[in-house]
Amino acid sequence: MSLNLLNEFSLDFFSLKGKTAIVTGGNSGLGQAFAVALAKGGANVFIPSFILDNGETKEIIEQQGVSVEIMQVDITEKGAPARVIAACKERFGRVDIVVNNAGICKLNKVLDFGREDWDPMIDINLTAAFELSYEAAKLMIPQKSGKIINICSLFSYLGGQWSPAYSATKHALAGFTKAYCDELGQYNIQVNGIAPGYYATEITTETRKNPETNKRVLDHIPANRWGETQDLMGAMVFLASRASDYVNGHLLVVDGGYLVR
Repeated sequence: MSLNLLNEFSLDFFSLKGKTAIVTGGNSGLGQAFAVALAKGGANVFIPSFILDNGETKEIIEQQGVSVEIMQVDITEKGAPARVIAACKERFGRVDIVVNNAGICKLNKVLDFGREDWDPMIDINLTAAFELSYEAAKLMIPQKSGKIINICSLFSYLGGQWSPAYSATKHALAGFTKAYCDELGQYNIQVNGIAPGYYATEITTETRKNPETNKRVLDHIPANRWGETQDLMGAMVFLASRASDYVNGHLLVVDGGYLVR
């Protein structure tokens, strides 16, 4: 191996300076952590979100010395993904990174889980991710660079009791990641996924408060703790940066070891 090649590598490979990232649903929860991570890496951030920002996300991101634009939009509306890409390009002049984070999960028993539960989850978790990636690819192919990062789940691997739609969409998103990688890799576009485990967020509060359900989760995690949002931030910066240019079609599981037990 050439010593010159070894010397070429530096921590600048992880820098996102001058890049622009789109993070759907980046105003809250894990999406907010992803948006902040990209900002800390040096990227300007464009956030399409159904939830209007209360000012917190904008303030945190701007503290990193980068710019942020927040667009209130229902990403499932007809034509919305194209409008998002156009608005980001108009604001920042480019689209380098797309993070398909927006998603919902509704729980119900099999016989009570009908199309009224199924359809919205397919629309948000899967179809919106496809449409935004499709629109982004129109810019990324000519520029011969880009990163598409799909937020998958442990339920890209597992069943998902009481939520057949959630499990189905996350399995499908993993397959979509591999399919887009296979075609876009030739254009120096990397398409990967992150599969978070169990995290201490607002939506898991009740599970963590209940001693029985809390123990059930922790008994599966070799790290013996719930994940914190910062546990995901390094994975996001890695997959968005030059450091991962030869990582393609991969699902990076960040779960404290849940899947091995």
